[in-house]
Amino acid sequence: MSDYIEGYVRRARAAQAEAEGWPQEYADRLTEAAARAVYDNAEDLARLAVDETGMGDYEDKVAKNRNKARIILADLADKKSVGVIARHPETGITEIAKPVGVVAAITPVTNPIVTPMSNAMFALKGRNAVVVSPHHRATRSSGKAVELIQRNLKAAGAPEHIVQIIDEHSRENTRELISLADVVIATGGMGMVRAAYSSGRPALGVGAGNVQCIVDEDVDIDAVVAMTVAGRAFDNGIVCTAEQSMIFPAKEEAEVVSALERAGAAVLPRDAKPAAAALRAALFTEDGMNRHLVGQSALAVAEAAGLASLGVNIPGGVKAIAVFADGPGAADGLSGEKMCPVISLYAYDTFEEAVGVAKANLEYEGKGHSVSVHSNNKEHIEYAGLALPVSRVLVNQTCSTNAGGSEYNGLAGTNTLGCGSWGNNSISENLTYKHLINISRIAERLPESRFPNSVLK
Repeated sequence: MSDYIEGYVRRARAAQAEAEGWPQEYADRLTEAAARAVYDNAEDLARLAVDETGMGDYEDKVAKNRNKARIILADLADKKSVGVIARHPETGITEIAKPVGVVAAITPVTNPIVTPMSNAMFALKGRNAVVVSPHHRATRSSGKAVELIQRNLKAAGAPEHIVQIIDEHSRENTRELISLADVVIATGGMGMVRAAYSSGRPALGVGAGNVQCIVDEDVDIDAVVAMTVAGRAFDNGIVCTAEQSMIFPAKEEAEVVSALERAGAAVLPRDAKPAAAALRAALFTEDGMNRHLVGQSALAVAEAAGLASLGVNIPGGVKAIAVFADGPGAADGLSGEKMCPVISLYAYDTFEEAVGVAKANLEYEGKGHSVSVHSNNKEHIEYAGLALPVSRVLVNQTCSTNAGGSEYNGLAGTNTLGCGSWGNNSISENLTYKHLINISRIAERLPESRFPNSVLK
């Protein structure tokens, strides 16, 4: 082990030992200080992230920085994370929250600002220390976010090293960090997530996204398509919660195509097979998604695919490109995750068929993550929820900006979305502060047996 990484962990442990004595009010105050650092500097941090990584959209990143800080803080505001957090007289159980210790937080290039912010917030809420390991292509932007958080924490009197970030990034340093921490949060590529799970430490990782959007027959097509295009285009399609495929009633195809165009999407005609093939070839390589197109604009994707030379002109200002897939699942690579504003189209005759398309696509990639269902039919919504191997079913919402928690749903505010055993993850819910606390349970003797006498007699 190197003295370099051991130094980070040693300083973190000293800071965390001091944090053990924080009352709830102080933990909450520091959690707010971390959120405030990003909220108050949303524009500068967004600009830095776009300039450094070359990914995403500035205006959307500003909105993301502000909204995530606000939503996560609001979600945490009334939660108990210190001392006695619950009493259950009917079972005689009293729950006491305690810290997990030092958290290693691996940060992706696609989300270099709000991910370290949220991990710091969750750690502070639970009176833990956190050491951030930034992506090598986002060290300046993640570093600036952490610097601003540290500044706010210092002003609030927090221990100096309660939140740290590694300033010499390498795979070796990250692997050493995750082997020394008490808990690992791995947000990013599957290689690093697997490394976290094999580190010998408790790990909380995420799976691949590939959000399927199912459109029922009983909805306002214009409104739903506008929401879907907005979700697909948000931050140039870089977020894992972005809609990837739209599955709609075949009888509504003409209306859907018109609505897509009104919403700012360019739709490749069904018979534009050469253009679809060129788009497919540009998006994917033998190693998967073309990394040079991750987080790029629709116009940049069109240029990379050479669509103009094939007679398909994509005008400036287009938000997304929509293309009909040749079939679901393995029948067409367009069924998978596309981390840029390209959406695949599928028509169906029955709702059961629509769910089948979504399931095939998820089996191909993104199993365990999320789907969105636009419907007013409770039976259809529950049918999708029962049939699909996902951790979240978003109903009548833009999945891109709501699956990570929203003021209009009950999901925990986060930037790290567990995908359960389907995605080789340890959790199937949104990661939050509760995953960074230990709970001691006092079990009192009950006056009477709580089991019926008829059991196994």
